[in-house]
Order: sequence, then structure tokens, then C-alpha cells
Amino acid sequence: MSSDSIEIIATSPMGLEAVVAREVRNLGYDQVTVENGRVTFVGDYLAICRANLWLRTADRVLVKMGQFKAATFDELFEGVKALPWPDWIPEDGEFPVEGRSHKSQLSSVPACQGIVKKAIVESMKRRYGTEWFRETGGRFVIEVSLLNDIATLTLDTTGPGLHKRGYRKLVTEAPLKETMAAALVLLSRWQAERPLYDPFCGSGTIPIEAAMIGWNLAPGLRRSFNAEKWPLIPNELWSQAREEAYDLVKDDIPLQITGSDIDRKAIDVALAAAKAAGLAKELTLQVLPVAKVMPRGDYGCIITNPPYGERLGDHGEAERAIRQFSHLYGQLPTWSAFILSPNKQLEHHMGRKTDKKRKLFNGRIECSLYQYFAPGGLYGWRSNKAAPSEQ
Repeated sequence: MSSDSIEIIATSPMGLEAVVAREVRNLGYDQVTVENGRVTFVGDYLAICRANLWLRTADRVLVKMGQFKAATFDELFEGVKALPWPDWIPEDGEFPVEGRSHKSQLSSVPACQGIVKKAIVESMKRRYGTEWFRETGGRFVIEVSLLNDIATLTLDTTGPGLHKRGYRKLVTEAPLKETMAAALVLLSRWQAERPLYDPFCGSGTIPIEAAMIGWNLAPGLRRSFNAEKWPLIPNELWSQAREEAYDLVKDDIPLQITGSDIDRKAIDVALAAAKAAGLAKELTLQVLPVAKVMPRGDYGCIITNPPYGERLGDHGEAERAIRQFSHLYGQLPTWSAFILSPNKQLEHHMGRKTDKKRKLFNGRIECSLYQYFAPGGLYGWRSNKAAPSEQ
């Protein structure tokens, strides 16, 4: 595997594969393959650094070590042993094995994990001439994934999931993941010069992610990654990728981003997160019921994740909040709205059909992104001018 032709996998939440693929292409990598739950592309060591720093909507970044048929344990063992593990894992590297199996004859995941570990040890023995590996160095998490008797072996370059940006130390009940919040902003095609409001902002994730997008802040700048301790990827490349990211920051753009919530504790958490993200002065976050919200400005965008009855315990309160939101939105004729909700009756409560609807999963909960466009287009474009596609 040469350094300039590494197969890299960006894993994706269901329904966001096209968004992740667009992010990958925007980084300059055009050999992209999109499958359920993953986007594969070809890059080099620097691509690993850039992908970890920049991908807002992916879950993690993996190196694809190999793929082969494995209907028996012998096939799995020999296939794994033939892969170039010592090229990546040093003699003191820690290499735990995780696994999953679906529709495959090798259905015992613990047995497969044991076989993979044994095969990698055999490969390492040949390179390093030792019988024992201390595993006290950098962390190289290996995953064996079996699907229809095809084994895919990967190395996890990320560590804790990419949604862990580093700014959220506290959490509220049923928080929205940072990756999903970023996806909602990207799907809305909001631009930094326009107002943005989240009337159910909870811990502030949508406003914070919007601000990071508006200023072109790489979401991974405030955290570290497993692969930073890998000898094969020089520290200079991580430094280069970070310097590139700092050079691309556009923090001279004035932002008009506001979030509100009826829960004071949630707003306290949101304010702490905004401060940790370095964005406290750029965001307006306030305790306010949706019935009293009135965003300022024209041609703005509401992006929100209203309370779910099944998650927060009161269907009546959740539906009342949606109806109050509907009244609010009726007073904003130039604004577009993007609402993530599992509520099948949302259009009924809003009193109008959506312009577009997209199925997404918020964790394990099946939701729809209900999209309402301002008259004349997404943000008030002339009706004879098509709104940009989502890809």
C-alpha cells in the first residue's frame, strides 16, 4: 500500500452518506465511492490528517487494510495474515480487535476477533522476530467486518468519534450529536451572511456548529486523534494540516446566529459549550419559550430539532411546542425552516405540506428533515431560479 494510494473510509450515519461524500470532495479527493454507512476515497497520509480535522458529518476515519472472501476460519486467518500489518503497527503498538458479522457463515464475532488477533500476531512475529508484544505504545484499533462472507479489515485513525469536538463538557437530556447538527446546517445551504435561529436549541449544538461552518472552523482543531501517535504518519503532516486549517478560518464575518430554549439549565450548558468553542461573543443564547420568539432580519433560516415526546416524556408538550412554532413561522414570510422530527403529524401541526422531506436517523430514532422554503425558493430566490441541489 503506497502512501499516495491509501483507501480511506469515512463512516457515516444512515442517510448522510451524500453529505459526507460532498465534504470529502470539497477536501479535494474525487475518487469517491458511496455505500450504505460509508464513503470510501483514495488519498495519502495527509488525507488522513485532513479528513479527521475537517469532516463535520462523518463518524470516524478508517484505513481500509484489505477485503477478501472468508467463509471459513482458515480463509479468515490466511487473508488477515497476508495484509501488511507491520507496515502500520510498530512493535510496541496496542492493537485491540473489534468485530461485527451480518449474513455470514462466520457468525460468532468473538471467535472472529480471536482469529484476526492471532493472524496479526503471526504477521508481526515475522517482521519483529519476537514472540511477545507488550502493546504499550500507540493505539491501533482493528475492525473485522463480515458481510455476506466478505471480510473487510480496517484500522481506526480517529479514536473517539468525530462528533466529540471537544467543546461540550456537559450534556443535557437527549442532546443532538454534533455531526447531525452540522449535517442539518449543511443540508439547509445556509450562508454566513444570513440570520439563523434555533428556537429549541437545547445545549446549543446547532448554533455552535453553524458558527463553526460560518467561520470555516475545522471541527477537529481542538482535539487529538489516535493516528497522531502512529510512526507511519509524520508529525509534520499533522502540523501542516492544522496550519492549513488555521489559515482558512474566516473569523472576520459577522454572524447573526441565535438560539433559545425554555429550559434554563440547557441554556447554561449551551453558554458553557459556546465559551469552550471560542464562540461565546458570536452567539446569542437565551431562555425564551417558542411562543415569545421573534427572529430579526429577513431571508433567514430556522434550523431546529424540537422536543420529542418519546424521548422527553410528554407528547402533549411536544405537540404544543410544534403548534407554537407553526404560529411563529407563519409570521416569517421570507424565512426558510428545517425541522428534524420523528413526528409523523408535523405537517398537520404546521398547517402546510413541506417543500421537501428527507429521511434521517437521530441515533436510533427514525426522523424526517422537514424543509420549508421561503416563497420564491430556498431563501427567497426568484421562482424561475432553481434552488441548489443537495447532491
